[in-house]
Parts: sequence; C-alpha cells; structure tokens
Amino acid sequence: MTQDDVAVQTPRDPRPRTGETAGSLTEAQAHEIATEAEGVVSEIATVVEGKDEVARIAVLVLLAGGHLLIEDIPGVGKTMLAKSLAASLGADRHRIQFTPDLLPGDVTGASVFNQATSEFEFRRGAVFTQILLADEINRASPKTQSALLEAMEERQVTVDGTTYPLAEPFMVVATSNPVEMEGTYRLPEAQRDRFLAQTTMGYPVPSAEARMLATQTGPVPEGDHDVIDAVVTRTSPERIAAHISLVRSVYASPVILDYAVRLAQATRSHPQVTLGASPRAAVHLVRAAKAKAALSARTFVTPQDIADVIMPVWRHRMHLAPQALSRGATAEELVDQVLAGTSQA
Repeated sequence: MTQDDVAVQTPRDPRPRTGETAGSLTEAQAHEIATEAEGVVSEIATVVEGKDEVARIAVLVLLAGGHLLIEDIPGVGKTMLAKSLAASLGADRHRIQFTPDLLPGDVTGASVFNQATSEFEFRRGAVFTQILLADEINRASPKTQSALLEAMEERQVTVDGTTYPLAEPFMVVATSNPVEMEGTYRLPEAQRDRFLAQTTMGYPVPSAEARMLATQTGPVPEGDHDVIDAVVTRTSPERIAAHISLVRSVYASPVILDYAVRLAQATRSHPQVTLGASPRAAVHLVRAAKAKAALSARTFVTPQDIADVIMPVWRHRMHLAPQALSRGATAEELVDQVLAGTSQA
C-alpha cells in the first residue's frame, strides 16, 4: 500500500492501515482456503442436490469454529448434509439419534466399574469425534440436550471431576424438527445460543429432486454400502484445523467491530424484542464474517460480510415480544429492520 492509498482511506475502509496488524493470513492462504472450501461444497452437492447455499453455510460455520443447527421437517436431507460434510473432510464422525429415553451419559460417556481391575474407568461417549451429528436433537429431554453445552462451548467434557479434551476440529451439526411436531421439546436458550448459525433445507426444486431420486435409488457402486461411500475426500481434518486457526487472523477493523456491537445493541433495545443478541452472538457474527471473507479469498472483513451472515447467525436467537408475535412478525423481519436501521460507520 502506498502513502497515497493511506491518505485517501476513509473510516469505512475495512482494510488495515499502515502500522495496523492484519494478522498472519496472506492472500495466498486465503485463496487456498477458498479453493478447498469450494471443493467441499461441490462434493456435498453430489449427494445433496440443489442445496449449494446450505452447503456453503455449513462450511462457513466449520471454518468459523462453530456449530450448525438445521431446523426443518423430516426427509429433506438434513442428515445427509451432515454425513456428506464429514465424508468430504475425511473426518471421524459419530451420529446420535436423540430420543426421549436418551441419557446424558450416552452423549458424553460415563465411568464404568471394571471388575478385573476393581476400578472405575471412563468409557467415551459419541461426543468424542470430529463431526458429531445430533439427529433430531429436540426429541430428547432438556437434561440430555444440556449434556452438549460444555462440549460445544469449551471443546471438552467433564465427567466425575475429570476433564477430557475433544478432537480438533470439532463441530456439532444438529438437526431439529419443528416444535409443533409431536414428541419434540423446545431447545433451551443456552443451547440455541451456542449454535453459531441456523439454517433450513427446504424442498428441492423438481430438477434437483429428480437427480436425487436417480442417485439414491440407483445401483450402489461395487464395494460401497451407501451413497455416502462414493463421496470423495477433498481435504483433511488437519488442514481444516489449520484453516480454522488462520480464519481467526482475517482482519476486522475497529469500525467493523463497532458496527457489530451497534447491531447487537439495536436488537436489545428493539421494542418488539424481549431477548436480543447476546455478547456471544456478537462474537459469532464477527467470526462468521471472517469466515465469509476467507471464503471470498479476502484477508479483511467488509460491512457486506456482516450483512451476508447476520441472518443465519442471529435469527434463531431473537425472542419476539407477545404483541409482535400476535401481529405475525418474524425474527427475519426484525433482523432486517436492525440491519437497515444501523449505519455502518
């Protein structure tokens, strides 16, 4: 950057000025992250037809070091998305089918008495993996759902006073049925707030659904047992862990950070909201914006990155006042109002 470039920068310019620290992410590394991420998205698309945008959100959440909540009706590909994501990364994956009789120890593991040694030994639960699919998470009781809280926030599990670290990378992809469906519980607010983003699958367009039928009802290649077995590994868990660390080095200027804070404050003071964005929500927003910049092969965050990710990152955290709900208002409308009413500088 030349002295002339520095002279004409405005407060809204998201790029680092001379003397400011831009972190360790280089343009070459940003291009490498973007290229690998696009390869993963393309591989997921071979299994989950017509849902490239949902696949991009899943990869963005992964690179931001967060967890993803997919809320939709059964049968639209939520589980297939999570499984194809893990397969394209070459990552270890476990699946937990949440049911009303599931216990916290089934998730985290438990201490079991070994008669041979006359001692208790820890038997690890399904949470000890890299990609954890929590299927139909809201069919289990809140007590069992809360077994994931420590794992999601601190990447560790504490059982009987002993703390066990989890693998890197670690990501929870949880699927959830609509609350109105029989046999479901509402997720505790502390749990919803730990998901970096929430998305829905929706029905595929007819052409994509036809391709999906051809793929999933046709013959399985010899040696494969499932359509997921045909997914090509596009990267490795070690590379993804390194990319997650590098994404944290994407530059977010003080103006960008102030913008995120003002957006959060706007949700908290909105007359139609009873519970707005938490400080954790603001952290997640900036992390997601950094991942969005990296996916665009950029080394710095722009206000447009914030605008692009704010909906999936914040809409599941908004609690509307009763009068707003009675008028048919939605969390999406509220987030749009906040975004439109908050200046970028």
